Formats: sequence, structure tokens, C-alpha cells
Amino acid sequence: MVMNKDFLMGFVSGTVVGAVGYRLYEQNQGQLSQLIQNPGMSGMQSAQGLQTVPKQDLTIEDLVAQKERLEDLIAEKKVNQ
Repeated sequence: MVMNKDFLMGFVSGTVVGAVGYRLYEQNQGQLSQLIQNPGMSGMQSAQGLQTVPKQDLTIEDLVAQKERLEDLIAEKKVNQ
């Protein structure tokens, strides 16, 4: 069986990408498992301080504070466009 150069390059590239992907999966396995096991998480994470909070632990005050932060972020985006 004759293997040409393109086939070998594709095989090597696929192997490297697969190995890197597996390594990233292994490093983040805990986070991925938590994400899959807890689909009831609400909220966002960003540099502006919005945090992920389980839905059961949210109070009216927390929801209002998150709403205000989101409204501020939306206003900033509209001004910067």
C-alpha cells in the first residue's frame, strides 16, 4: 500500500489535534462534569462581576442587582457601538 504525503500529513495532524483535545478534556474534566450534572445553574460570568449562582439560592435582591448590572452592560454596549 502506497501512502502519499498528503495522507500522512493529515493523519499526523489529526493525531496531534486529538491528543491536544484529550489533554484539554482531562484538565477540565471536573468543570465539565459539574456543568453536566448541574444544569439548573443560572447567571453569567464576566469581568464585570456577574457570578453564577444556583437558582435555588437566589433572592429578590440578588435578582434585582443582577438585572441592574445587566442593564448597565447593555447601555455600555449601545454607547460603544
